[in-house]
Amino acid sequence: MHFVETKEIKKQRKREKIINAAAELFSHKSYHEVMMEDVAKLISIAKGTVYNYFTSKEELYYSIMQVQMEKLISELKEKIESEESSLNSLRSFTTHLYTFMMVHKNFFLIYQKEFLNNENFLSADLAALEKQLADIITGVFVRGKAEGVFRDVDEKFAVSLIFGSIYGAVQRGIENKTSDENRKIEGGKVFEFVLHGLYAGFNDISALPLKGKTIVITRTIEQSKDTATALTKLGANVIVFPTLEILPPASWKKFDEIVSMPDKIDFIIFTSTHAVKMFNKRCNELNVKLNFNKTKVVSVGTKTSSVCGKDNIPVHIIPRKFSAEGVVEELSKYNLKSKVVFIPRSALGREELPHGLKDLGAVIKSIPVYNVSLPTKENIKPHIEELKKSHPDLFIFTSPSTFESFLQIEKISNPVTYFSKFDVAAIGPTTKLSIEKKKVTVNIMPDEYTIDGLIKKITNYYGNKKK
Repeated sequence: MHFVETKEIKKQRKREKIINAAAELFSHKSYHEVMMEDVAKLISIAKGTVYNYFTSKEELYYSIMQVQMEKLISELKEKIESEESSLNSLRSFTTHLYTFMMVHKNFFLIYQKEFLNNENFLSADLAALEKQLADIITGVFVRGKAEGVFRDVDEKFAVSLIFGSIYGAVQRGIENKTSDENRKIEGGKVFEFVLHGLYAGFNDISALPLKGKTIVITRTIEQSKDTATALTKLGANVIVFPTLEILPPASWKKFDEIVSMPDKIDFIIFTSTHAVKMFNKRCNELNVKLNFNKTKVVSVGTKTSSVCGKDNIPVHIIPRKFSAEGVVEELSKYNLKSKVVFIPRSALGREELPHGLKDLGAVIKSIPVYNVSLPTKENIKPHIEELKKSHPDLFIFTSPSTFESFLQIEKISNPVTYFSKFDVAAIGPTTKLSIEKKKVTVNIMPDEYTIDGLIKKITNYYGNKKK
């Protein structure tokens, strides 16, 4: 199909050509030395054509700054919004700003000249754009400081450190004619330099155990936040690839029936934070409260217990092993004959737990309180693009469904070949078994089936590799 440029597109291209030519001239000469005819001559057009697009040299000069600054600010905002941790946000800001200025060298040189000349007529306008730029990184720093990731230093000092480091590196890069291939390496070095001054966790950044490792988390975005923060604090570059989205169940009918008779529930088992949140949300909608003096609450995992506490649900039993087997083993200490055990769970929940408790004589009420589905194409698209551009070292899977969904989203027909280039971590034996059924090697599985246990195991795994 032959594409014909419209008049508008041709005009836009001509305008950009004039701006680029002017930027080249202004980057090497002062404002007063550059004439409109110089711009026209550089790209072999009539001076009148330049005036058709810009009424004055002042307008042309300002357009150079405005166009690039607005583009830069827009790109940075988009990148920061997609990050799940303040550390990754700092990395994105630092490396992208460095790369942008290296690609647009002429703009950078003009930009630097303007801020060395406070009496220039453009200084006030540029200061407003510069403030927008500063506000982006200030927000990142304030957030990181509140999280305890960055040192408790003055915000203005921190922002000055960041900009000074980046712009100094760009200046050196221009002088040394840094190649396109080395830009990414140099951008990484700038980030490490900035991080060394701001990071609260280590005096020596090289001591970070996961430094240089890119780790892909395949949980939902909400679930990934704490994990991403913990891993980035250890030096990892984290990519969140949400393989699932949490939805309400197809029907609340069975749930509503059982909670309408709370005195008949002897045990309630929460196996995930999602189950707790959806249970509590629905009970609040129904204005129903369980009698926790009668009903014993079983919580699988410390994170689930923590969410129970936040939702004012007292936890009576935490199994030593965070698995279906561990729950059955713990509850075998109780007389479950004819006892009603309520398990609010995922619609895709496995049957090991209900079957195990049923064998102990319990009356099982296993009812979906949430469903999981693949993310929409619109929601997953930016994550697919990010993964394509990265070089992962490790994939983390926290359930069989995250693994299966990842294969489906990425359209992986041969998992063995795909994962042969990466390390794979599974949170527990059920997930590990599901992955290994596809003949994929699981390199890491914690002794304690929790995220904290998994992070500890990952740290040890890569620490031992360095020895």
